[in-house]
Formats: sequence, C-alpha cells, structure tokens
Amino acid sequence: MKKQKRAFTLIEMLVVVLILAILAALIVPRVVNRTGDAKRAKAASDIATLSGLLSQYKVDTDQFPTTEQGLMALQSQPSGINNWRGPYTQKAISTDPWQNDYIYESPGPDGQDFIIASYGADSAPGGEGDASDITSE
Repeated sequence: MKKQKRAFTLIEMLVVVLILAILAALIVPRVVNRTGDAKRAKAASDIATLSGLLSQYKVDTDQFPTTEQGLMALQSQPSGINNWRGPYTQKAISTDPWQNDYIYESPGPDGQDFIIASYGADSAPGGEGDASDITSE
C-alpha cells in the first residue's frame, strides 16, 4: 500500500497570496493613517508627565524652573536652587515623536506658570491636523 504525499498546488498557493494581498490593501492604509494620531497621543502623554514632574519640582523648591534652566532642571540641580530633591525623573528628557525638543517656557506667554509644547509634524508654530501644536494648556 503506497502512501500519497499531500501538498498544495501552485493554484492554491496563488489564491492564498492573492487573498493576503487584498487584505493588506484594505488594512495597511488604515493603519498608516493612524500613526499621526499615535504620535499626537504620545506627545500629549509626555507633556502631561512633564507637567506632573514640574509640579513636584515646585513643591520642593517653591518655584518652577526658568526658561533658561529648562526641563533639564528636572534631572540636574540648577545653581542657586535650594531644597532641590531630584532627580525628578530617572529617564532622559525625551524628544517629541517628531524628534524635536519639547518647548518649555516659564512663565508662559499668557501668564501661566509654565507652558510645554510640541509643534507637531511640521516643527513650526501653528498648523492643522498632524501639524497642529500640542501644549500643556
């Protein structure tokens, strides 16, 4: 009694490849369009985290870092600052999802204690959609 070997035929393989190609053509554009949303969400999350760290800094030092001291004051003690109990983060201060530094100003332009911002995909103030600014306001 001879055993027959079962295998896929070339036609069956082509049908499977065609089905996978059709699925990829339908799914990939939807996934690619979501990367901008994911980057904006990551920037907003980073800004919220940095805002919390700045609040801890203020509790200890009774002030926010100046614009010149910047966000690096969360990692290393600025000169002339008493009661600094940092570092307030063990991680390096990251760049935004578009590989630009976060903008930090204290006091903020409209009288806020501080503002942290990312200019978005275009790396310039203003813009719409993925290029719009993300701020701590």
